[in-house]
Amino acid sequence: MTYEEAADYILNIPKFTKKNSLKHTKQFLSFLGNPEKDLKVIHVAGTNGKGSVCVYLDAMLRSEGRSAGLFVSPHLVKMNERIRIDGEQITDEDFLRVFERVMEKVREMECRGFPHPTFFEILFGMAVTAFAEAGVEYAVLETGLGGRLDATNAIERPVCTAITSIGLDHREILGDTLEKIAAEKAGILKKGVPVFYSEGEEASDRVIESAAGKLGIYCKKIGKNAFENLRIENKNIAFSCTNAYYGNTAWKLHNTGTYQAENALLAMEVMRCLFGGGGHPKLWKEALARITWEGRMEEILPDIYIDGAHNINAVHRFTESVKARGPHRMAILFSAVREKDYEEMAAWLCRELNADYYVVTRIEDSRAEAAEKLAEVFAGYTDRPVVVRESPREALRYVREHQEGRTIYCLGSLYLAGMLKELEYL
Repeated sequence: MTYEEAADYILNIPKFTKKNSLKHTKQFLSFLGNPEKDLKVIHVAGTNGKGSVCVYLDAMLRSEGRSAGLFVSPHLVKMNERIRIDGEQITDEDFLRVFERVMEKVREMECRGFPHPTFFEILFGMAVTAFAEAGVEYAVLETGLGGRLDATNAIERPVCTAITSIGLDHREILGDTLEKIAAEKAGILKKGVPVFYSEGEEASDRVIESAAGKLGIYCKKIGKNAFENLRIENKNIAFSCTNAYYGNTAWKLHNTGTYQAENALLAMEVMRCLFGGGGHPKLWKEALARITWEGRMEEILPDIYIDGAHNINAVHRFTESVKARGPHRMAILFSAVREKDYEEMAAWLCRELNADYYVVTRIEDSRAEAAEKLAEVFAGYTDRPVVVRESPREALRYVREHQEGRTIYCLGSLYLAGMLKELEYL
């Protein structure tokens, strides 16, 4: 079997299996020999920012000289992005080797009457298997969807949990209120395991605090007053912390998303919990300043940025970041899948940003909304030109040809971000 055949097999799993229970994931891990049992797991859930928090944690752990495995989703271009060991994506050769090892156990499971693991279960099983083989000390795990029923929640004893900002997303699965969604995210909390979370709406905060109280665990809210965004300069954001533990100098992130300071501080507080007085904030600071996180206010070409904002809460944060850069000419490139609240996102973008024009396109996915439908929606909220281009390639070519000193922001879907990144002439 080749790497390409393995990746294709995984991509086709949704066609022949369905969502399994958490009990099934635990059985799957048992067949694999419980590779997770010796890992110090940091488990991260949330609606927006959880991938960024995981990446920040991974970088700071390595700055402390600790070996670390990182499991995140989705991937933008290549499946290997989901599994990283000591800062490096798993190689094609190791990906294939681990896949074949895992599939041997899957065949044993099926022979004994167990359902085939899902797409996400397979990748999760591959990740913890790869981490165990590499002998990493820490594993930073991002939940795929929700928390309570997510495959990653099969980890029974993490060393710490974290919950990022919570918003209304995946309502058809997680619930139609902040309280219901927060309850799903809080499902990762475990007795005896501390939890840190980013301050959000009172409704979601109350649910997390209540869940932690019932378990009798340490729970710390990272308030919005715990940091101050100082400035954006040279495509970096600088912020300061109100806690003396971190010193009085400015911290820098190689990113212009103002919301990233909140994500970084959440990760820093988890590190502080794990290492206490033995931690080295100076090393954390240096590690954070070096990180470039793909698809999050990432500049892929001069003044062309891709951002994974794909729900209304993320779009709110996106527009805050754009405004923080001060007045400048801009255009928006947008696409979305059908189940997202793209009309609410479009209305907000048109109202809050003074874009010269909008370009809409259709991503290459069965769930994608038609470009013409998106154009109708945008036209209902703006008198600026709305341009339809049927493919991301054509859309990117259009904005490049009509850039004329503007900053181009591309958002609405992580699928769009990935497709723009992999275009051959980038």
